[in-house]
Amino acid sequence: MILPEQTDQPTNLMGLDREAMEAYFAAIGEKSFRASQVMKWIHQVGVSDFAEMTNLSKTLRTALSEQAVISVPEIISDNLSEDGTRKWLLKVPGKSAIEMVFIPEDSRGTLCVSSQVGCTLSCSFCATGKQGYNRDLTTAEIIGQVWIAKHLLAKQYNTDQRIVSNVVMMGMGEPLMNFDNVVSAMKIMQDDFSFGLSKRRITLSTAGVVPKIDALKEACPVSLAVSLHAPNDALRNELVPLNRKYPIQQLMDACNRYVADSNRARITFEYVMLSGVNDEPEHAHELAALMQTVPGKVNLIPFNTFEGIEYERSSNNRINRFRDILHDAGVIVTVRKTRGDDIEAACGQLAGDVMDRTRRAEKFRQSQAKKIQ
Repeated sequence: MILPEQTDQPTNLMGLDREAMEAYFAAIGEKSFRASQVMKWIHQVGVSDFAEMTNLSKTLRTALSEQAVISVPEIISDNLSEDGTRKWLLKVPGKSAIEMVFIPEDSRGTLCVSSQVGCTLSCSFCATGKQGYNRDLTTAEIIGQVWIAKHLLAKQYNTDQRIVSNVVMMGMGEPLMNFDNVVSAMKIMQDDFSFGLSKRRITLSTAGVVPKIDALKEACPVSLAVSLHAPNDALRNELVPLNRKYPIQQLMDACNRYVADSNRARITFEYVMLSGVNDEPEHAHELAALMQTVPGKVNLIPFNTFEGIEYERSSNNRINRFRDILHDAGVIVTVRKTRGDDIEAACGQLAGDVMDRTRRAEKFRQSQAKKIQ
């Protein structure tokens, strides 16, 4: 639960989970059941005007309109890919913007949600990391993405049926570096009075913030995906600098702790395929051996290029050879189908518009200029 800070600004009820919403109404002298009523209006019906909440008294509606708001990020652009993928650019306070992506499939509709404005981790192959970092998103800004997608997609598909069946915390940012706000948002996603998603339909992707993986198990044990991308510490140190702080063995131990109480749970290990970097047969054999140590499956991700990066996507032949080595070793392995790359909505391409507070983006541009000279 994240209680709203005591400020002169109105409280944004979009960002309150059930416990925090009940505490809010108790603080203004109302019964706790008002929390469930308001959550239904906001998240299920899509109402953002207190005057439309007809099962609240007129006095309460007036009071809420004076001291609270229901606010979500502003849509800057809305792009539709040839394959049906839809990407939104959303404005957030601070002169920055974030991106979210909806991926429709026959059996599900997956929404990829951002957790930070930029990212602090500097993974060498990721467009978000090259943008630098501005700040963490609030709970309201995270759950607001789900709210926007749910109600816009209902209009697009002209249905009252659930369109967003799965949410993945795989957009801009490292979710576990914004732990409290992300957990609060995921609790709202699960609440029966809001979106009603089961824990297995919410996936959090992390580069491997080991202490927070343990904390996540206690606070909100959703499905876990790990951005691995290399089978040994030497290579992963280059691709995912966080590995220098939490090397692979520590990460595997944390993954085993995360699924220790379940015979069915598996960790998804994401592995971006970079030509000549991490896609050799010896890498596949190393990864196969690593996968014997933890209940998991591997998702091979063809690299999606973006401006200013030197990495190239592995060929289909290399990807298939890598997949076959894993499969022959008994590893559950899939190859992710690239979606939305014509609108730069594919994995690793989300960049938004970040007012970088770290000067990382400028350093990246300077390094690229030196290579050209």
